[in-house]
Amino acid sequence: MKIELNSVMVDDQDKALKFYTQVLGFQKSQDIPVGEYRWITVASPEGPHGVELALEPNEFPPARTFQKALFDAGIPLTAFGVADIQKEVRRLKGLGVAFSQEPTRMGAVTAAVFDDTCGNLIQIYQK
Repeated sequence: MKIELNSVMVDDQDKALKFYTQVLGFQKSQDIPVGEYRWITVASPEGPHGVELALEPNEFPPARTFQKALFDAGIPLTAFGVADIQKEVRRLKGLGVAFSQEPTRMGAVTAAVFDDTCGNLIQIYQK
């Protein structure tokens, strides 16, 4: 068994696709109309045949409540690994990304947290 797909709930699929591709640098893998929404996945250019991230429309009321609760509590929804966290934070800040936590040493990793503009806090970390 292996992880091939994970989902991120987003409040706006178009805004999310733009942020995850143009700001974070992921590549669009799939964009298929499914009724009033779309099945959109992105992947890292460092592993385009690896795990995909689905940008799921957050239309289920309990899921919206959960998403807001995580955000309000400052808890990241998911985390992405980076090779050089200081360099990545500078790059993202240069693109206007707002960080709620600057790079902080946490045991064997250094982590930072930013707002994905789509209702989520995302953590990046360097081992």
